[in-house]
Amino acid sequence: MKANAGALTNFEVLDFLNSRGASKDTTRVIAPIARSEYKVYDYLVETAASTQTRESVTKFADKCKDFKVAKAEILNIINLRPSSIVELLPIIETPDDRKINTDGILELVKDLLPPLPTTETHEDNAEEETDNGEQL
Repeated sequence: MKANAGALTNFEVLDFLNSRGASKDTTRVIAPIARSEYKVYDYLVETAASTQTRESVTKFADKCKDFKVAKAEILNIINLRPSSIVELLPIIETPDDRKINTDGILELVKDLLPPLPTTETHEDNAEEETDNGEQL
């Protein structure tokens, strides 16, 4: 990795740590990864970065250019993967003054960035019960 290559997405950091041998494997003591790097790895595998691909990140960043958002804003959107206006607005500086199409950005997020690893709802897997407690 080149020193001072600029800001990286969480996906790129996770990808780099994976390339160095970081994993959830219990034998990870043999990998040439510093303890601090494993802390970063353990954090990132619980975030949107773990479900993203290089293709999804690149495609999203390219399409975001149409929305006139800054590179830092794109980076934060990729890292945080906002799914609502409440999550998106703090990322974009003065969206009203710049006439940013926030709905369009959220639609792009939904279409191009994979869902967060923890967004599976229990409702999808829960079986319905009748009034007397029988499973349907």
